Amino acid sequence: MSVEIPDKLYFKIGEVAEITGVKPHVLRYWESEFGSFRPSKSRSRQRLYQRRDIELALSLKELLYHQGFTIAGARKQLRSAGRDTTEKIDLSLDISHERQLLQDVCADLRRLRRTLDLPPHNGK
Repeated sequence: MSVEIPDKLYFKIGEVAEITGVKPHVLRYWESEFGSFRPSKSRSRQRLYQRRDIELALSLKELLYHQGFTIAGARKQLRSAGRDTTEKIDLSLDISHERQLLQDVCADLRRLRRTLDLPPHNGK
């Protein structure tokens, strides 16, 4: 079954729950169990999921609900596929994560500018 993910940069947990068919408390639990499933958070501490987070949630749902894997088995399966690192990353110390978010936003703004056919900004 193919799931259509809307073309947006960020999704709130309720939207992700609706898209994936997984309850928000399960998504929060998966965050604690899978190192690569870490949505960023807004200043108000609201979770902000990206497309790759939704794709990972759909993969986890498939492994856990349809293929019968345990959490440990799913973790091992993702690790062997190169999609999970079980390390807990302190994002307050990981500036590269914030830098990547800014680069994603800038790229989206550039695409929007091209779509609207506006002249480029001074710098780039």
